[in-house]
Amino acid sequence: MAIPTLKPTNVQGENYAGVTYHIEGELVPVLHLQLGAMPVYFEHNILLWKDPAVNIVVKSMSGSMKRMIAGLPLFMTETAGQGNIAMSRDGAGHVFGLHMRQSESIDVREHQWLAATSTIGYTFTRIKGFANMMLAGSGFFIDTFTCNAPEGILWMHGYGNVFELTLAPGEQIDVEPGAWIYKDASVKMDTVVQKLATGMFASGGQLVFNRFTGPGRLAIQSMSLHFGTE
Repeated sequence: MAIPTLKPTNVQGENYAGVTYHIEGELVPVLHLQLGAMPVYFEHNILLWKDPAVNIVVKSMSGSMKRMIAGLPLFMTETAGQGNIAMSRDGAGHVFGLHMRQSESIDVREHQWLAATSTIGYTFTRIKGFANMMLAGSGFFIDTFTCNAPEGILWMHGYGNVFELTLAPGEQIDVEPGAWIYKDASVKMDTVVQKLATGMFASGGQLVFNRFTGPGRLAIQSMSLHFGTE
């Protein structure tokens, strides 16, 4: 079986898809972007600081107002203008950028992405049933990002440290449901329940896993989180 390996935790002066970015800080990392002509969009609640020359506008995206966190609506915002801007997820962890090529699609666990270049399209799907086994919730969202140009960047935040592995066709791994961050669209995800018995005639508890089947990449965070979705 492929073994997850740690992703880099510090990036300085990386340039891709028309944006230069830095990942700074150790405990609660910050994504620092140097913007040129390429706009970047993000959830409005993660903005940390910006140059006054960088304007923030609402990005019209179908269905985005249906998304909520802690009972409050989320809406998408986008940069307009050149300058510096920084974002943070307000949690201890690991920020990283995923460089994408045209037609590449990534599925991301809700509230784990930070920002994306405007060359990347966004949709979401509500997944029901998984959260009922985790925290008696009503389900959660998976965000899907697709690169619609030769290059694009998707930045994400993992809690704890982030590890990535690449599954071969048919290769599988079981992951605690709150620990996965993203997967290639080609990776299949199922729910597996393992019952635990305390004795020959006694019933016990159960373990719940998400089982991922390759081919494709999968990222795991060392601190499992179960977000409350409204």
